Amino acid sequence: MQLSHIRKVVSATFDDPNLVSVAGLVPVMKLAADSGLHELADRHLSVPTDKGANAGLKVASLVGGMVAGADSIDDMAILRHGAMGKLFNACYAPSTLGSFLRKFTFGHVRQLDAVASRFLTNLAAKAPLLPTGDDGGYVFVDVDDTIVEVHGYGKQGSGYGYSGVRGLNALLATVKTGASAPVIIGQRLRRGACGSPRGAARLIGDALATLKRISQVKDAPILFRADSAFYGYAAIHAALNAGAAVSVTAKMDPAIKTAIGTICDDAWEAIEYTDAIYDEESGRWISDAEVAETQFTAFTSRKKSEHITARLVVRRIPELNKQAGGGQGTLFEAHRYHAFFPPRTTSREVPPPPAASILSKPTKPIWP
Repeated sequence: MQLSHIRKVVSATFDDPNLVSVAGLVPVMKLAADSGLHELADRHLSVPTDKGANAGLKVASLVGGMVAGADSIDDMAILRHGAMGKLFNACYAPSTLGSFLRKFTFGHVRQLDAVASRFLTNLAAKAPLLPTGDDGGYVFVDVDDTIVEVHGYGKQGSGYGYSGVRGLNALLATVKTGASAPVIIGQRLRRGACGSPRGAARLIGDALATLKRISQVKDAPILFRADSAFYGYAAIHAALNAGAAVSVTAKMDPAIKTAIGTICDDAWEAIEYTDAIYDEESGRWISDAEVAETQFTAFTSRKKSEHITARLVVRRIPELNKQAGGGQGTLFEAHRYHAFFPPRTTSREVPPPPAASILSKPTKPIWP
């Protein structure tokens, strides 16, 4: 068998008016309607001119298109293929949806955030988004940013950030439990060249406020987690102020290095990793990775009322010496350090476990 290179053979058109390629949208859009997506958008969105009319239907159309796999305005034409008009009403043309989005200002984006948070609360009441399981463990809120690559120098807000790729910077807050997949609970789209922590404090406060309105997890303890880009007073204070415990990777600044230097040599404990060996005679795990903790006060450059004192948990591993096998050994063993900062909260007076047991069970919640 050989492929025919005749143009009319390799070009096909799907034009059957009685078939749809995305029938799975029926239960999805029914659930969205039952959760109040249309009513919330009509109530909270005030996009001006006739381009903003029927905001609920247009927002639902955009959601339906994205669920069906669209990632551009032109792809929204999937809503008008085949028998989609028999399944759904108000299947808007891509040009109409594009005109609607182009009228958005920052204020309208914030209105859409209000729609999203209320919709998520209603959706969680109808679908088990965040089952907590039987252990009653922590609800994890993770914040991080990512670069969304764009093409074309005329793209508004695009720029070269830390990744070296032209794009926009998306800040995301996700929530998960020990028995659930991550769910996006907050998002911000920012200029491509902005720093990771910009606006994070506001996002963290909004995300934790939304989380407390979700009936499935509103009474569960919350743990906020982030990498060292968010190690700063604003982000940590926003999480603590909302009643969450915190576990944030600490930047290796001079204060952190000084604190690590005060840890005694005999304070380091081997971590019970999967490849660790247990020594019966000494009663200790033999592992390359070790952990210790010390007391630390962060943000001492700020006024005294804003100082935060807590444990500093530090993991260390031997520094790799690639020339050791060639007779270029070191005079003394050097280590690489990874520290994270878990402040206590006043809402839960629970004694913390040893640092070694924290890092030996990465699937379990980290205690404050």
